Amino acid sequence: MVVSRHRLGLTAALVFAAGAAQAADYSPPPPQCYDVAIIASGRAPPGAVPCYVPPPVIEEFSGWYLRGDIGFSNQSVGSLASDNYIGYASVTNTNKSFDSAPFFGIGIGYYFNDWLRFDVTGEYRGKANFHGLDIGAFPAGSPYGTGFAPDRYSGSKSELTFLLNGYIDLGTWYSVTPFIGAGVGFSRNTISDFGDVGIACKGSMAPCAADTNFATASKWNFAWALHAGLAYKVSKNFTVELAYRYIDLGNAVTGIGFAYDASQTFATFEFRHLTSHDVKLGLRFNLDGFSDCCSRSTTYYAPQPTYVAPPVYAPPPIYAPQPTYQPPLRSRG
Repeated sequence: MVVSRHRLGLTAALVFAAGAAQAADYSPPPPQCYDVAIIASGRAPPGAVPCYVPPPVIEEFSGWYLRGDIGFSNQSVGSLASDNYIGYASVTNTNKSFDSAPFFGIGIGYYFNDWLRFDVTGEYRGKANFHGLDIGAFPAGSPYGTGFAPDRYSGSKSELTFLLNGYIDLGTWYSVTPFIGAGVGFSRNTISDFGDVGIACKGSMAPCAADTNFATASKWNFAWALHAGLAYKVSKNFTVELAYRYIDLGNAVTGIGFAYDASQTFATFEFRHLTSHDVKLGLRFNLDGFSDCCSRSTTYYAPQPTYVAPPVYAPPPIYAPQPTYQPPLRSRG
């Protein structure tokens, strides 16, 4: 009888283990999901689960931005030319320099993508004082004899410059982005307060030029520029630039010259090939700092979870009933 109870206990343990294994292997199928539009329309049952929820849209930066710039110019002129030089064998410009001058600009731009952007700028370039000295040599056989006549010039130059610029951002490290760029446009160059002060003629009987003042005049020219610099992103909407620019402003002219006593007039002077090496500090402010009307958003999609199929239900094995214990046969003898 002891052996029989032992076997019955073993059988019960095996049946319990099989039931536990069956419960462990069985998992309910995933709930039925519904399209987001169906749920939104109210046609799905209460508590319906959406099949896919779009990830949130993340705004990286604004598409449009405003900019402002201040800086200083280092200008030069290729040469001076004038009909007043007619009659000289040669004229040598021994000095034709400008003082440095400030400039101020504003503009609006657009980020085309993460590495390419464009902007349109308008700029006032302040008056730069001009200092000039040329020496004209009389030709052989001149009625004034041989010799030379020096003239000293002074005046101011300013510009209104409008450029369409394109920039390539070369990557960002620790919020610092180096960039290069180029621009084309127009510049209105103005010469004002230009004067010619005659210096005593050397070795000649020619009368020295009287002090002459020239009228203010302006001229529109094609202009182009090259840019290079570093931009530091202070925040999502605010960037500071430190940049160098080479700009070609074209030519400029003076008005007609008048002697101090109005006794005679003189031809205009032309400033040929005006250029400048500029250093400037710029600020860029993204327009989404004001409102959401002008922002350009960049969307990031989270990776979708991999669907894992539930395990296939397998029925537990059927165990054969244990044989009934039969006591051993005993001999009656």
